Amino acid sequence: MSSSSSKSSVKIAPGAVVCNECELKGDITIGPRTVVHPKARIIAEAGPIIIGEGNLIEEQSEIINRIETEGETGTVPVMIIGNNNVFEVGSISHSLKIGDSNIIEAKSYVGRQTNLSNGCIVGAGCRLTTEETLAENCVVYGGSCDRRQAADRPAPQTLQIDFLSKVLPNYHHLKKAAKKPVPAS
Repeated sequence: MSSSSSKSSVKIAPGAVVCNECELKGDITIGPRTVVHPKARIIAEAGPIIIGEGNLIEEQSEIINRIETEGETGTVPVMIIGNNNVFEVGSISHSLKIGDSNIIEAKSYVGRQTNLSNGCIVGAGCRLTTEETLAENCVVYGGSCDRRQAADRPAPQTLQIDFLSKVLPNYHHLKKAAKKPVPAS
């Protein structure tokens, strides 16, 4: 059984590729076929972070469940990230709810009060800090963070994930996936 005194509890599903050089702190669950590059930071200060299947978390991207000073008394905020999302180089996400098939492009920022539904793209360098949930297939782009609706969701990055799953172990040490617990008899 897990000990409650343990500060950090990282669960990595079989099939996930998580490089040793990334920073993982707190209660984090990483789903199958998710790739976490070196120098990525996933920090669960305020509560657990649950990352779904087939996500791509690139270099220097940050996913942080930070302790808020005002509000949120007594509740533990759980950050939930769905499936097939891409966090590009240098992106920062504090959002507690990210659906499926979203792309957070390079150097973009998604604040704690902003939720992404499904199929959203936050363009390079855009900052979202308002309290809202983006509509399905919403694209935020440009210097003034203009918005428009895309016809389709972005395609899942399965080819890139397959390639990285083969190549990254050749050049980086990996964190081990969790073994199935053996029930005590």
